[in-house]
Amino acid sequence: MKNVNKSWQPLQKIFYERMQQSYRPVRLYNRRNRLLCFSRAAADAKGGMTVIQVEGIKKIYRVDKERIIALGGVSLQVQEGEICCILGSSGSGKSTLLNIMAGLEKPSRGKILLAGEDVTHFSERRWAQFRQKNIGFVFQSYNLLPTLSALENVALPLVFRGIEKDLRIREAAKMLRAVGLGSRMAHRPSQMSGGQQQRVGIARAFVSHPKIVFADEPTGNLDSKTSDEVMRIMVGLARRYHETLVLVTHDREIAAYGDRLIEIHDGFVRYDSRQASAQKAGPLLPQERKAAT
Repeated sequence: MKNVNKSWQPLQKIFYERMQQSYRPVRLYNRRNRLLCFSRAAADAKGGMTVIQVEGIKKIYRVDKERIIALGGVSLQVQEGEICCILGSSGSGKSTLLNIMAGLEKPSRGKILLAGEDVTHFSERRWAQFRQKNIGFVFQSYNLLPTLSALENVALPLVFRGIEKDLRIREAAKMLRAVGLGSRMAHRPSQMSGGQQQRVGIARAFVSHPKIVFADEPTGNLDSKTSDEVMRIMVGLARRYHETLVLVTHDREIAAYGDRLIEIHDGFVRYDSRQASAQKAGPLLPQERKAAT
């Protein structure tokens, strides 16, 4: 440990002891909840932690006397640090699934565990507290506050976590530089392009280093070149901090950025690259049933 600040030596000792005791990724925070160090070697080891577990999720909407089945019984697991893309056409149920996993909608049936905690029957208050500590969100329409600067928008999640102002500003500035907006910190959303606004949204989602980042059609309002830039930034941040990224899209080219592809059709999982078997993915489509007879 030559040329190392002595104040770091006790932290290093704790850090390496934890690495040796478990194959799970190790993060070490200081009292201000700032990420000090992270064991990428441990994170890359086999047997990672299951951070999302969905069991038999169904979602049924009632419109007058009609029952609309948005999700017909979805089960899946996502590992910590995994970049998972959920692909589906409009009306397939992909956004409904994302909203249920993020606590924005309640399932009609089934069970959801996030970071080892059963969140199925959380109240709105408990969901709000859980999201503050564990979840980041990237929206298709950016959802930036128009009266705040880029720096203030990115720092906002840290306000809710009780981080002191000086540290909030430093961390927000650091994240904006990471997404290539170091010269746009004082700009408001109306002074930025769509791609720049989405990069602010990405910085905001990652600034508190949540366990999970959900992204709902993050490139839906962008051209192909800007979409590529945004995806490279978002995937790069997820890999750098070993954070789980679950992304919903209708674009197969965007889905190719992930480690894993899950395809949703009419409320069922049609394909999961982890299983790599259509027979395990759900019921046959009508044309497939006809061809099989």
